[in-house]
Amino acid sequence: MAEERAWYAAGLQFECVQCGNCCAGPDEGYIWISKPEIEMLAEYLKLSVDTLRARYLTRYGPRMSIRERAVSHDCVFLKKTTSGRGCGVYPVRPNQCRTWPFWTSNLRSAEEWKHTARKCPGIGRGRFHSFEQIEAIRLQDRWWQAGPDEIAERVKAIYRQLDQQIDAIRTLRGGGCDGCGQCCDFDKYDHRLYVSTPEMIYFQRAIAPDSLRPMQDGICPYRHGGHCSVHGHRFSGCRIFFCDSGVSPELQSELSEWAVGQFKALCQEMGLEYRYCDLAKALNRSEANDRGS
Repeated sequence: MAEERAWYAAGLQFECVQCGNCCAGPDEGYIWISKPEIEMLAEYLKLSVDTLRARYLTRYGPRMSIRERAVSHDCVFLKKTTSGRGCGVYPVRPNQCRTWPFWTSNLRSAEEWKHTARKCPGIGRGRFHSFEQIEAIRLQDRWWQAGPDEIAERVKAIYRQLDQQIDAIRTLRGGGCDGCGQCCDFDKYDHRLYVSTPEMIYFQRAIAPDSLRPMQDGICPYRHGGHCSVHGHRFSGCRIFFCDSGVSPELQSELSEWAVGQFKALCQEMGLEYRYCDLAKALNRSEANDRGS
C-alpha cells in the first residue's frame, strides 16, 4: 500500500489488553508457527520439540499450526486468568499473534478495521502507531499469509534464473537437454534426485492433483515412452544434471548449491519447514497425503 493511498496514513492506536478474543473461536483458523518459534515455545514450556509437536501442533502440508480445541476452536494455549482469560505463552507467542491486529486483511479498509475492533478492545486505545510502524508490522504477515500459489510463483522465478545460468553454460560449451529421459532411470545412472519442500509445492500445483504418482522402482514415474512427460515442470536437480561429459561435476555442484540456497531462503521467508529428500520419498509421501491417508 502506498502511503498516499492508505486510509491509515495518519496512524492508529492499539494496545494489547490480553483479553484473549483473538485466540478464541467460534471461527476456525490456523495459527502458523515457524521452526525457530517452535524451538522457543518448547524451551519456554520445558518440553522437547518432539513432545511439543505431538501435544500441541498439527501439520498442514509443509507447515505447522498450533492446535485448536475441538468444540470451541479456541487456541490450546488460551488459559483462564484472574481477569478472565489470556494467552498462556504470551512471552513466546508466534509472530502471527504478535502482528495482530495489523494484518493486511484487517487493514484493507476503514470499515474492515472497525469490524475487527468489535472483537478487539485494544483497538483505538493506548499506544500510537505511525504509518511507518504499521507497515513494518503488516509486512511481517507475508510469510504466514502466503498460499501455495504464491510459493509456486516464487519457485518458477527461481527456475527461470537457474535456466538462464544453464543456458549461458550451454552457449559456451554446447549441448542441451532434449528430454530424452535416460537420466530418469536413476539406477542406470547410479544417482538419486533430491527435491526441496517448495519444489514439491510447485510440482503439485503445476500438474493435476490426481496426476501424483508413487515411485516404486528406480525410474521416475513421469518418464513415458522413454521421455520426460513433465519436462517444463522438472525439478532443479533435473535441470542441473548434465548427461554430457563437457560440464564438470564441480560446476554442477555450484549450480546445485545456488538452487538449494534459494529454496532455503524461500522457506525461511515463507515460514515453511525446509526438507530436502529423495524424490521417491517425496512423491510417495505426497501421493499418500493426496489420498488422505
